[in-house]
Amino acid sequence: MNSSFLLPAETQIGNAHLQVSNLERALSFYKDRLGFKEIFHKGDSAALSANGAHPAQIILSARVDAKPKPPRTTGLFHIAIRFPNRRELASVFRRLLENEWPFQGFSDHGVSEALYLPDPDGSGVELYTDRPREQWRWQNNQVTMFTEALDVDDLLSDAQYDYSQDFEIHPRTDIGHVHLHVSDLKKAEAFYHDLLGFEITQRSYPGALFLSAGGYHHHLGVNIWAGQGAPPPPPEAVGLLSFSVTVPDQQTIDTLRARFISAGISLEKINTQLAEGGSFSVRDFDGNLVALMAKRE
Repeated sequence: MNSSFLLPAETQIGNAHLQVSNLERALSFYKDRLGFKEIFHKGDSAALSANGAHPAQIILSARVDAKPKPPRTTGLFHIAIRFPNRRELASVFRRLLENEWPFQGFSDHGVSEALYLPDPDGSGVELYTDRPREQWRWQNNQVTMFTEALDVDDLLSDAQYDYSQDFEIHPRTDIGHVHLHVSDLKKAEAFYHDLLGFEITQRSYPGALFLSAGGYHHHLGVNIWAGQGAPPPPPEAVGLLSFSVTVPDQQTIDTLRARFISAGISLEKINTQLAEGGSFSVRDFDGNLVALMAKRE
């Protein structure tokens, strides 16, 4: 397999599909607290986006026997919701604080400012905004990222104070990256870099690997913090059902299809009712489902 293939610079994370224990409770967080708009709701599933139109960015599916994700298993570490500017992040931050939502951490990563919190099922959520690209530092083709304390008072000073009952998230908010627990970094690199074509942007962070397209700091993070060789969670566990990678054209989809077939990776169909514009899905070496989609015109 030729590992020199790289995804186009316009590649992005499209959506995250989460399994939840209670749909209405999950909607109260992603819609009422964060401000996403519902674009689809049928039975035990719903889909949301920041601008209220397709394609979906957050997809929620409830399972009646859903259980908490066991510790020290692979799967979701967090989904990362990216705000277009600092003021929008600060405004959502203040709204969550006023609603007494619990936070797990506040970090300055150099390239970004980030807030960490659980959703109602305990699935990890990062809310962040990027610093301007010209402020990012690179050394030996690796982006400099670190974890330092975030000045939360300074961030909150940028918040808007005019809140309405119908709070709305900024329409250009998107899923900036997805971060996974994996069983082995070499296997994750073989799948996401060698096969899928993400570039490695940082490999010196302890126990983690960061990858992206187009010189972004990372569209994907993988780590072995749940333990080397960690097993997958059971099917009924809350957390990530799939995430999508959106590429700019059908030609890239066709190239990826041929690469995965050549590598003996089974292709799966996408539920287009929930994830429109999809072409096919594949599972990484830990069983995480990745939907590969062409950008809709």
